[in-house]
Amino acid sequence: MENLIIQGTKTSPFVSMDAASGICEIRGSSYPENTSDFYASVLKWINRYGLEVTGDINFVFRLDYLNSSSIKYISDIVDKLDKFAKVGLSVKVNWYYKADDEDIKEMGEELRDEVSYPFEVTEE
Repeated sequence: MENLIIQGTKTSPFVSMDAASGICEIRGSSYPENTSDFYASVLKWINRYGLEVTGDINFVFRLDYLNSSSIKYISDIVDKLDKFAKVGLSVKVNWYYKADDEDIKEMGEELRDEVSYPFEVTEE
């Protein structure tokens, strides 16, 4: 399975999905012009990983801004990871936020409360 790398822009986050290590990261601001197009490849990769690799997956979120449509897709990713955990895959999420960013912190806490796997919300 191939890795997925999407270079970040002013309006879209950097994405790195490593199939060999299972380490995935989404970092930056997320308000792309067409959010569904942007996240379609990310969700497709995650689905394939769960079906083909079935190994540990460690997700890192380092987001500093999300528009409402991006929040929906991030929530979809977190939900998909929860489905993986419920069928026995090892899943872990690290959600990082800046000290002065209460909105991103609260979003991480809300997502954490909805899942069954280890989900750390950490100030950086």
